[in-house]
Amino acid sequence: MNRLCDSMEPRVMDDDMLKLAVGEQGPQEEAGQLAKQEGILFKDVLSLQLDFRNILRIDNLWQFENLRKLQLDNNIIEKIEGLENLTHLVWLDLSFNNIETIEGLDTLVNLEDLSLFNNRISKIDSLDALVKLQVLSLGNNQIDNMMNIIYLRRFKCLRTLSLSGNPISEAEDYKIFICAHLPDLVYLDFRRIDDHTKELAEAKHQYSIDELKHQENLMQVRLEDEQARQEELEKHKTAFVEHLNGSFLFDSMYAEDSEGNKLSYLPGVSELLEAYKDKFVIICVNIFEYGLKQQEKRKIELDTFSECVHEAIQENQEQGKRKIAQFKEKHLSSLSAIREESELPNIEKKILECSADISELFNELMMLEMQLVEQLEETINMFERNIVDMVGLFIENVQSLMAQCRDLENHHHEKLLEISISTLEKIVVGDLDEDLPDDLRALFVNKDTIVNAVGASHDIHLLKIDNREGELVTRINSWCTRLVDKIHKDEIMRNRKRVKEINQYVDHMQSELDNLEYGNILD
Repeated sequence: MNRLCDSMEPRVMDDDMLKLAVGEQGPQEEAGQLAKQEGILFKDVLSLQLDFRNILRIDNLWQFENLRKLQLDNNIIEKIEGLENLTHLVWLDLSFNNIETIEGLDTLVNLEDLSLFNNRISKIDSLDALVKLQVLSLGNNQIDNMMNIIYLRRFKCLRTLSLSGNPISEAEDYKIFICAHLPDLVYLDFRRIDDHTKELAEAKHQYSIDELKHQENLMQVRLEDEQARQEELEKHKTAFVEHLNGSFLFDSMYAEDSEGNKLSYLPGVSELLEAYKDKFVIICVNIFEYGLKQQEKRKIELDTFSECVHEAIQENQEQGKRKIAQFKEKHLSSLSAIREESELPNIEKKILECSADISELFNELMMLEMQLVEQLEETINMFERNIVDMVGLFIENVQSLMAQCRDLENHHHEKLLEISISTLEKIVVGDLDEDLPDDLRALFVNKDTIVNAVGASHDIHLLKIDNREGELVTRINSWCTRLVDKIHKDEIMRNRKRVKEINQYVDHMQSELDNLEYGNILD
């Protein structure tokens, strides 16, 4: 289905091929200009043409991170891959290849035009991420199921579709079916859809379209509900209290507790268990609500800190700009005076004065930076103390509430053990009126067996409580450590960048003066 060059071996994309392709695009193109400079900066290339090269496999495109247009038609590509870093891609041509499956496009969220014309594709799918898709060319493939068209209804921007040359295009109802199910389509198989065809399609498929819309609306509601739940869950995770706003922890204690589930059928245990669960869940909800409140406080603290840092940097930059502006005004005047001066001693004197002004500017800018460093260091240290204290208090109070959960578990364990021993004594003397399930009765062989069963259940419950507490403490401590480390590292990087900027600017000023001194004056 594709054009093969019999005289050429199948090729894999390597750096040599990519450099050649970039260079071949000519000096009129940005890529060609880049190729003639110090080196080819693949990350700056916006368009890349790789057609008719017998490429078998897509590879080594990760450097083209800003690519907008990619032409890979008329090769022998069998699989769509290696495109995950091309997130800015808008136009992609993979026509006239040997592709059988649509895949590998999940990161191309900006893609608007996709051509897969003349391949071996039999199913339209795996395009969900292409929310901006406007043009889709799938002609001359092997698509034979009209239901594939319904999948395309999710692409609200789709205006141009090509499916000619597929088995479905031979169907009697082909054009009408597509126009009915894709009402926003403007062009089908390179021809504009007229209003009469749209009206005919709508009338013929009205019932099925209405039912389809109803199902889509229901699905959309479910999707929105699920997204809302996920967003809520992420909010809870950020507060480190996910799944504590209900019975999840309590239920998890019994999920793997076979002995505890058996013992729940003992006389009087059902009521005991219900009361235990109610009190346990209340404590969990208290932890949950407290966690959300503390997360909001931490957020306010972080936002206030970020605002303070931003304001300090902004004010410092404004002061630096004013000093540079004052310097420039004086410096330009001094340079003019030097150019107009004819006496060498006076020229040398003025040049020395200019050098002194440059040094003074450097000292002033560095002084401003040192003042900012000290100011930010104090602000960061204060924030670190505050956030560490907040996290410490949160952990302390959560551990106190978790201790209440353990107390409830210990109390329940004691009561359950009492009921179990009492039941064993009744069984021994034949005084038990209630019938017990066989797997439960098997536990009442002797006192050691039943005590061990109750103890095993108790251990599982305590382990679940300990693990949930340990997970919460570990995660919030890790979050706090990463946050503080990042703030310190960001400040170090900011300071280094600023010092570099100051040095570069001052060096430029001095170089300009030196060139003036040794170039214009002495000549």
